[in-house]
Amino acid sequence: MANMRLNKYIASAGICSRRKADELIAKGVVSVNGKKVTEMGFDVGEKDKVFIDKNLVRPKKHEYYKFYKPAGFITSADDEKGRKIIYDLLPPELHNLKPVGRLDKDSSGLIILTNDGDLLNELTHPSIKVPKIYTVSVKGKMHLHHLEKMAQGIEIEPGKIAYADTSVKESDNVRTVLRITLYQGLNRQIRKMIEALGFEVTSLKRIQHATINIEGLTKGQYKPIKPYEIKELKNFLKNLRK
Repeated sequence: MANMRLNKYIASAGICSRRKADELIAKGVVSVNGKKVTEMGFDVGEKDKVFIDKNLVRPKKHEYYKFYKPAGFITSADDEKGRKIIYDLLPPELHNLKPVGRLDKDSSGLIILTNDGDLLNELTHPSIKVPKIYTVSVKGKMHLHHLEKMAQGIEIEPGKIAYADTSVKESDNVRTVLRITLYQGLNRQIRKMIEALGFEVTSLKRIQHATINIEGLTKGQYKPIKPYEIKELKNFLKNLRK
């Protein structure tokens, strides 16, 4: 492990956020190799031992998986209404991983799962505008002016304007199949936009989130994301922040 900031080291153990870790450091309850540390920006290395109130802190190994959520499951760790959740389909050893964003119950497709809080925050932070790509089937025939309205922005709730880059994959008088790219993360955004235009979504599948895609997965299947893919993803996010 390369040297890292003390607050990040504590956050990587899953104890708290970096901001909360800064508060713990300021309170004087954090020590490194037996010496109390109150300095912000303090670096620690692989051989250093970090304690909070005399409890040893051990960073977790980061895990990254991609999962093909079928329709009919909610993206949650539990549900008061007793509905089926994505963790019903995942083995116990993956139940500590959090989903990056959500898909509503009736939607299917890619969900990234991880315990890397920093990556999760980057992928979902509204200021970074990470692209998410969907294949959407719509009842009826949509035309160019409908796609232009989606690009220009549609008010889906009072004061909430939703935008989407949209192209037609297939079309006839019965249905239209769209490829939609979102840079926002508004609740049920695509469905509300399509509804505002007078159409109905019959199926919605997320096929890509940033550089990670659903290729090689069938419904309900999960697999680890390869290290080179994570490296590509982090480089992609780094370029977006520039």
